[in-house]
Amino acid sequence: MSEAYDYDLFVIGGGSGGVRAGRLAAGLGKRVGIAEEYRFGGTCVIRGCVPKKLFVYASQFGKAFEDSAGFGWRAGPAEFDWPTLVANKDTEVARLEALYRRGLENNGAEIFESRAVFEGPHEIHLLGQGRTVSAERILVATGGVANQLESLPGHQHCITSNETFHLESLPKAIVIYGGGYIAVEFACIFAGLGVTTTLIYRGDHILRGFDHDVSGLVQETMIKRGVRVILNRHFTEVEASGIFGRRVKLDDGTVIDCETVMLAAGRLPYTAGLGLEKAGVETGHKGEIKVDPYSRSSVPFILAVGDVTDRMALTPVAIHEAMCLIETEFRDNPTSPDHELVPTAVFSQPEIGTVGLPEYAACMEYERLNIFLARFTPMKNTLAGRDEKMVMKIIVDADNDRVIGVHIAGPEAGEMAQTLAIALKMGATKADFDRTMALHPTAAEELVTMYQPSYRIVNGERVD
Repeated sequence: MSEAYDYDLFVIGGGSGGVRAGRLAAGLGKRVGIAEEYRFGGTCVIRGCVPKKLFVYASQFGKAFEDSAGFGWRAGPAEFDWPTLVANKDTEVARLEALYRRGLENNGAEIFESRAVFEGPHEIHLLGQGRTVSAERILVATGGVANQLESLPGHQHCITSNETFHLESLPKAIVIYGGGYIAVEFACIFAGLGVTTTLIYRGDHILRGFDHDVSGLVQETMIKRGVRVILNRHFTEVEASGIFGRRVKLDDGTVIDCETVMLAAGRLPYTAGLGLEKAGVETGHKGEIKVDPYSRSSVPFILAVGDVTDRMALTPVAIHEAMCLIETEFRDNPTSPDHELVPTAVFSQPEIGTVGLPEYAACMEYERLNIFLARFTPMKNTLAGRDEKMVMKIIVDADNDRVIGVHIAGPEAGEMAQTLAIALKMGATKADFDRTMALHPTAAEELVTMYQPSYRIVNGERVD
């Protein structure tokens, strides 16, 4: 602890990673300051996964009401009220933000509601306070921002996921640009709420990076549920015109009229205007802060965690990186974050839960693979009369029987992936799966009853 500085640790950014680091350091008796220019909680709590999943739940009730008829229910006409959902979402977000603040305050961290920028290697200027403070260590945890495609003519007529959570009314028709998890999730949300929904993506399949069997099922189901999916196309212009107020032009000449246009073309590290150059911090081509295995930047006492480093943009990963950082910097226990076998969920409809390598990636790393694949109708869909399938896929290193990937698309897939991650992290083999008793009747029992490979892969080539 050096008295030459105002703080032992100053955190720029009040998201999940920054708050965890600030709270833990303050709990160790360190002098901690933390600045946040908007609201505490970061992308996840304020404008990301938490409000999004609340919207996902809301969008599922319409189909649930329809399905209930097959189980003997006779419900009256359902009505949906968008302002009620938004208001209740806002209440929950405010509650969570208060918890983030309370954790910092209870541990003695000093909170600044201000944008903070570098004035030098150890100096931070607080724009909202009009003063400069110093810190022995500085943590940048500013997260990411939605890519607004500023080179697109008419981009100013579009919204991103940020504004989606605060729309005054539910649009009658929306066009979403993108094929990643944010685009897909919101396409499912709006379609589930009765909005005429079009998804446009420049690639030849959605959810690039996910296993093709699960992403393919999601695309198939989205189309069945009424989402218009247009692939291998991109926007050329967005106009404030047309019968609904917005007009989208595509590169093949197609014109689509809608009420709202949402850009979901990825997120970028939020480093613009931070003054990193004044501190000598090296950044990458997207603006990300380059860090070593211990989250140290090119300036060793300036640290970075979370989306701003562009390593793995997931809230639990940012929290994990922050905890490792505290061990390294303040507990004399050098600890690097573990980014292997991180479970991931996409709250599409159907939901995706995955851990480990997808098939295409496993083919590049392993000589021989055994692939176990099940595609079936979930039990709930039988009486509902819903023609929607579920997929489960297990990828096994044939040379040592170790399970290196499990991919699920279907109800509660995310919940299953979290549990499966424990098994894969412990090095489970396919034999371990096989000797585990099935829990009947569940969809998850398929994971332990696929005894023979559906096909094999040798040197990247499929062998049936």
